[in-house]
This record gives sequence, C-alpha cells and structure tokens, in this order.
Amino acid sequence: MDIKRAILWMIFIFSSFMVWSNWQMYNAPQQPVQANTTTPVQHNVPASVSDVVATNTTTAPSEKVVITTDVFKLTFDTLGAQLVHAELIKHYDTEDKTKATVLLDNEQFTYTVQSGLIAAVNVQKSYPKQDTPFTFVSSEKVLSGDTLDVVFRAESDGIELTRTYTLHKGNYRIDVKDDVKNISTESQSPSLYLQITRDNHEPAGGISMAPTYTGWAVYSDAERFQKVTFEEIDKNSAEYIKTASDGWISFIQHFFVTAWIPEQGKERSIQLRKAGKDVYAISTVEALGTLSPGQSTISKATLWVGPQDQKALAAIDPTLDLVVDYGWLTLIAKPMFKLMSWLYSWIGNWGWTIVVLTIIIKLLLYPLSAASYRSMAKMKNVSPRIQALREQYGDDRQKLNAAMMEMYRTEKINPLGGCLPILLQIPVFLTLYRVLLASVEMRGAPWLGWITDLSAADPYFILPLIMMATMFLQMKLNPTPPDPMQARIMMIMPLVFGAMMFMFPAGLVLYWVVNNILSIIQQWWITRSLNKAANDQILTHK
Repeated sequence: MDIKRAILWMIFIFSSFMVWSNWQMYNAPQQPVQANTTTPVQHNVPASVSDVVATNTTTAPSEKVVITTDVFKLTFDTLGAQLVHAELIKHYDTEDKTKATVLLDNEQFTYTVQSGLIAAVNVQKSYPKQDTPFTFVSSEKVLSGDTLDVVFRAESDGIELTRTYTLHKGNYRIDVKDDVKNISTESQSPSLYLQITRDNHEPAGGISMAPTYTGWAVYSDAERFQKVTFEEIDKNSAEYIKTASDGWISFIQHFFVTAWIPEQGKERSIQLRKAGKDVYAISTVEALGTLSPGQSTISKATLWVGPQDQKALAAIDPTLDLVVDYGWLTLIAKPMFKLMSWLYSWIGNWGWTIVVLTIIIKLLLYPLSAASYRSMAKMKNVSPRIQALREQYGDDRQKLNAAMMEMYRTEKINPLGGCLPILLQIPVFLTLYRVLLASVEMRGAPWLGWITDLSAADPYFILPLIMMATMFLQMKLNPTPPDPMQARIMMIMPLVFGAMMFMFPAGLVLYWVVNNILSIIQQWWITRSLNKAANDQILTHK
C-alpha cells in the first residue's frame, strides 16, 4: 500500500472541494432569460437620494423619525418617507459586539429602502416619491403592543399618497400599504415603484478563506432564483427576468437580507442599474391603473430587513428562504439544517446539536467505517510479516507487491481501508461547513465555556489543538508504515489539518473532534475484539 500517495490524494480531494465550493459562490451559473414578447411601460425611477438632490436647485425639508421595536431601531426620513437606517437590536455588530448590527444606513455607507409613485416617461407629472416631502401623521414611535403603524402622507400633482409601515413584535417583517387617491379634477395613471439602493462596500466580518455572496437576487416562478453581481451590472451583462407577476427582489449579504415582496399576481417590471458612483439600485414598477377624480386604490407589499431566518422568511413566501445560500451543496445542506433545527428544538443548544448530529452520522456510517477499521486492525497485525517480505525481496518491487497482494487476499485485507474514514468525512464536513457559514442561527450561538460563537474561529485554538491530539492518537492506532518517509508523512498529516482548523468555524472543528473521539473508541473496540478472537483461536488450537 502506497500510504504517501493515498494521503496526497486525500489532501488533493479536500482542497479541490474547498476551491470548487468558493468558486461556485462567485460564479453560480445564471439561467438564460427568455425573450419577452410584450414591451413594458417605461418609467423614470429615481436612483437614490443623492441623485434626486443633485437634480434640484433647492433642498427639500427633511426630518428624521426614529421608531423602536423589540427587534428594530429604524430611522425614516420624511423626505420620501424612506427607510434610511436600520439597527437590528438582537444581532451584535461583527467588529464591536457591544453594539447592534447596522444593516441600513445613509451616512457611513449607502444602503436604503425607498418607494414612491411615478408617471410614464411621456407624462409630465411629479407624483409623491422619494424626493417629495412627506408628513409624519401617526403619533406613536415605540412599539408597545403586537403591531405599530408608522404613517406618512404627501400630495403632489393631484395625487395624495398615504403610506403605512406596519411593524410587528418579534419580527423583521414590515407590511407596507400605499393608499393612493386622485384629488385632482382629471384622470391619473400612477405607477408604484419599490426599490433597494446600495453601494458596493463589502460587509464587515467576512472570512477570507470562506467568501460569501454579496449582491442582488431576483426570484420569479419562470426563471427561479437569479443572482446579479455588481460586476455584471458594471459590464451590462446582468441576466435576470425583466417582467413578472410573482416573486421578489432582494439584496443579500452574509447572514442578512433586505427584500421587497410585492403583491403577487400583479404584472410588474424589474430593473437593476447603476445609480451613481459605486451606487446601485434594484426596483420593481407596477401600474396602478387609471384613477378617476376622487377615486382611490390600495397597493400592499411586504418588506423584510433582517437576518436570513429561514423559518420566518418561508412564512412570508415559500421561496424567500432561497436567499440562504448553500451554493452547490444546497441539495444536502437544506436537509441537514432541517435535521439540526429539529434536534435544536429538543436540545436548545447548537453546540450540543452538532455533537448529537455527529453521533447520528457516525451511526449511519458505522457499517462502512467498521469494515475499514477491521481492515486497518488486520493490517497492523500483519505488519511484521510485511516487514519480513520486504527483507526477503529487497529491491524487487514487482515480486514484493505480488507477495503483499497475495497476503492481503488471504487475510481479507483492504490496503486502502485506512483512507475510507477520512474520505467519508469530507462530504459531511463540507456540507456542515456551508450550513455553519450560511445559517444566521449559528451566528453568536454559544456551546460552552470559551466557545461563544460557533460560526467564528475558536478564540483560544483549544478545539483545533484537541483535534490535532485526537488525530495523532488515531495514527498511533493505525499500522506504522514500514517506509520511514511514509511514517513521517502520516505524523505530519494531523499538523496540516489542525493548522487549517485554526481558521475555520468552531462548530466545524467541534464536529471533527467529536468524530475523531468516536472513531478512536470504535477503532479501539474493533482492534480489541479482533485480537481477542485471534487469541481465543490460538488457545483453541493448543
């Protein structure tokens, strides 16, 4: 058995998986956009606050309205009734855990949410939109019950718009209702736009070895989930559905998402564009029909500004949890997360959930790993005979290999059996890696003692050191390679993997440590049983 070659293959396979996983994150294939046979009505959608102000000679009045709930601290600007700042009270800031996560802002960076009314490009009307002064007409600014209505009103060019943001206790969902009334003496045909504006800054707290997706995403039943990057917008190569009557638009970053979910069943156009220097916007535009004088219409939408909570997102729309990006491992990562969520509902701690998950996986793979450990135990027992064959045949590799293969067949030994336990771990390891990296439920989740965040690296490197120690112990239980070079490589292997674990999430290292401990117990038991059986057989013959 060429142990050196087997180890090199294992390292190559593991590294290839990691490179492929990260490459997929940045190069997920986009589905082709089908040609649209209808031409949507063209509108001039405002790009951002800075663009609107730049085109006006006077500065419109602006007042900031701060609204607080048990999960939010939101700031609305009366200029356009925009949402310009959002602090997620229950989620800590990556760089300063004493502060709350700031998801939306228009001062330190640009990431805001707007909506408004516009006319067709050939109609000279300026309806209430994000550069229109609104009046804050509700009174309560602190959520005291289950819901809180935040109401703004504006009039412009014969249209009165009353916008109501409804906030919910314990939820990042915001229901948005636009009540549009024609207060002029002529018919009006406004359209409603919903928009997310953001610059291209990278969110803080990323892992260099584990890049996550930061960019736009559009969903429709026709084209499913489509990602669009900043680079694709810059190059005018973005491919996404342009009209739909279902789905949603969003901006995704690690652990968090902002999404507009318009009322389903209404035809709308979708646009992604560069809105200024390093500023981009995504919007939907929906025609509200023709309003006669005095006539009103209501449009409803849902806005999500918060964590990628899969259960809560799916409650809004069954497809919205697609923003939790597991990459090409989605097919097995989603069932794994569902199993972990079920276990967590009973255990109440994500660290112990990982421990129990590891035990379950170990039990499922027991037959395969047991066969491998039996083969390794037999290999250790015949090591003196292998050494004797080496001395017998010297440099005649052909005869030596033939004699060793004959011995393996006689003793029913698989010479590559020692590779199987690690190879079996790789797909599980990579899937758990994606789950830990993409699931906000793991962010800030403690295990015990010094492990206060399973999604971050062990701050004191205790788990990686334990992992290295358990790997060394496993090596001691394995047969020692007769070749000194191969023996040295086997001893270096725990150092290589252990060094990698210094930078990986603690939850992932916890899985590997528990798996190693279970493997040591299993390997020791199988070796003991085989040796006992062999001794009993010798005593019987005597």
